[in-house]
Amino acid sequence: MKIDPVDNKGVCRLALVPVRSYPSDTSEMVTQLLFGDHYTVLESMNAGKWLKIEIHYDEYLGWIDAKQHYPISDEYFDQLNKVNYKISTDTTATLLFNKSPIQILIGSVLPISNMELFSMDEQLAFNGESRSMGVPMGFEFIKQIAYKYLNAPYLWGGKTPFGTDCSGFTQMVYKIAGYRLNRDASEQALQGTKVEKFEDALPGDLCFFGTKTKITHVGILLAENKIIHASGKVRIDDISEQGIHIAGTNNLTHKLQIIRRFVRS
Repeated sequence: MKIDPVDNKGVCRLALVPVRSYPSDTSEMVTQLLFGDHYTVLESMNAGKWLKIEIHYDEYLGWIDAKQHYPISDEYFDQLNKVNYKISTDTTATLLFNKSPIQILIGSVLPISNMELFSMDEQLAFNGESRSMGVPMGFEFIKQIAYKYLNAPYLWGGKTPFGTDCSGFTQMVYKIAGYRLNRDASEQALQGTKVEKFEDALPGDLCFFGTKTKITHVGILLAENKIIHASGKVRIDDISEQGIHIAGTNNLTHKLQIIRRFVRS
């Protein structure tokens, strides 16, 4: 069932909401909403119990449980698009939302800024660490954030230190650092500026792996031919112009295809 465009905007007001490929609790999770992520509702199914959404940040499509939907006005939605809000940099933090405590995760968008376009009905108090989303940061900051995800278990569709896939990891690290990446590795491989040779790569570049026709993996290049990536868990391994090697061995696990640069030196 199509949704009336007058009342089709929402924002995540829970710590985490799974976004699924089909309208069912047993369907695979393809991505997640974190607190503060906003979206457009496209349609509903099962008597309104499931909502198909498009996430504004990366235009990703999926289904959420209608009980986890938090409707907002078109005016508030537009404000979320325009205002340079804060993003949480604590692995976990507590905020008071409408006088009720919520545990939020790193990468949550907070409706706190230096410029409010109009008064909000929501009441929010937050004393954790955060930074402005609109200010791009350099490699050392990216490395600092990436290390907060170390040993996070691999989770298809995940985007948090408690479970993430490879592209969810890179997307969130770069989002916190002030760069917008698409959701999937194959889409991220089309962004940024191509680095032609492995020897020209710099710490902070994204390395993509797979075959010449299909990108299936991504990680963040570190110094001294190391890479941090999500494979089984978020881990640091060796990298060469051939690809990723398990640290201390010559076992090639992922074949390097493309290197892209997002951070300006």
